[in-house]
Amino acid sequence: MYGHINSAFCDGMATTVTAAHHFIRRHLYASMQAAQTPMSKLRFVTPDKESSMSTLWQEEDFKQICSRESLMEKAADIEKTIAVKEHETARYDFDPTVFYENRFWNRRPDGIVINKYYRTLYILEFRRSSDRNKDFLRVEKDEANEALRAAARDWTFEQINSVAGRRGAVV
Repeated sequence: MYGHINSAFCDGMATTVTAAHHFIRRHLYASMQAAQTPMSKLRFVTPDKESSMSTLWQEEDFKQICSRESLMEKAADIEKTIAVKEHETARYDFDPTVFYENRFWNRRPDGIVINKYYRTLYILEFRRSSDRNKDFLRVEKDEANEALRAAARDWTFEQINSVAGRRGAVV
């Protein structure tokens, strides 16, 4: 895998595939923002680019959901259940605790939308059909959501997956 896009099978394709991913994600995100009514309580947190969980938790809105420490405590337990990939073993072997912390805080959801009125946070993920094998429409569990649910029980966390493209194509 090249980068975080599973359908890029070489360095040359990675740039094109990633650019297509970001272009379509930004368009989808902008369309959702444009469709809001004036009374909408939604705040689109990451309209122009993905942000890491670490960057998001530096914002006051996120600190009000739960503390960084509380989230990391819950995330550490979940991260330990996720297999360490072959290309990650050197970092894991050096310091497993730091590895799990960094892996969680470096997660980059495609989009985040907050509704403070209903105490709901939406994690938006955009997938291309070529990112997945034959069961690409299956919604994957999201470890960040699990950690958030455990750390902030009075909030609701939902992941919304959008899938576009033609299987086997760049987009």
